[in-house]
Amino acid sequence: MRAAAVMAAVATACGCHGKGVLDPKGPVGKAELLLLMDATAIMLAVIIPVILLTLAFAWWFRAGNRKAIYLPEWQYSGRIEMIVWSIPLLIVVFLGGIAWVSAHNLDPAKKIDSSAMPLEVEVVSLDWKWLFIYPEQKIALVNRLVLPVGRPVHFRLTSATVMNSFFIPSLGSQIYTMPGMATQLNLQADHPGTYEGLSAQFSGDGFSDMRFDAEAMMPDRFEAWAASSQGMGGMLDEANYSQLAKPGKYPGTKIYGKVMPGLFESIAFPDLRPVAMTHPE
Repeated sequence: MRAAAVMAAVATACGCHGKGVLDPKGPVGKAELLLLMDATAIMLAVIIPVILLTLAFAWWFRAGNRKAIYLPEWQYSGRIEMIVWSIPLLIVVFLGGIAWVSAHNLDPAKKIDSSAMPLEVEVVSLDWKWLFIYPEQKIALVNRLVLPVGRPVHFRLTSATVMNSFFIPSLGSQIYTMPGMATQLNLQADHPGTYEGLSAQFSGDGFSDMRFDAEAMMPDRFEAWAASSQGMGGMLDEANYSQLAKPGKYPGTKIYGKVMPGLFESIAFPDLRPVAMTHPE
């Protein structure tokens, strides 16, 4: 799933600040770039010889070349047929094998090998904004994601409205957010910096502005930021969430220093949601 997503999203990522998937800043992005380069090299191994042979045949069988042998009655060669079909078949098998192995190694739900405990982040796509909940730190952010460098991040993602797509090109893998269910994604930032995140799925009028900053900072700075953020900006409770969930673009960012327990579950699984938490019209 990740391998296909990277190849499909190259055009989108090239429009982001920086090089996006071509300049990865985490282990997942680096593995995806390697897969992309390997697949490109394998396909060029077919394309380049075909182009060269096309030019060579056109030159050799030109009208002015009397050395070229003209065989108007020739129609079949088993040896040529075997070569013509066996080479593409071997390439398809080879490329398919690489994609198969890489796709399993890059399973979005597969944990990243690390001695550090993953940071839990819950993601909710809204019309047209992103909500990030930190259950351990008990804080929430709108249109801003803060991550510690060198520490895996385990995302649980859902949508409060229509299907959407969460994507940070510099870190890797896009994954869909869907109402009524929670998907998983594991990423890691290896370098401090601010990376652009976006929605890679059309979701209505505000889709083009549905972007966020993913800021990766050193672990000690992250811990200080999380501690100082607790208690700031009010509480994300039922009333504030209902206002936030109304369709519309959200200017800038917002922080909530307290979060109502179980908020993500009530959004992801609406059948279990209390009456007070029903989605506003």
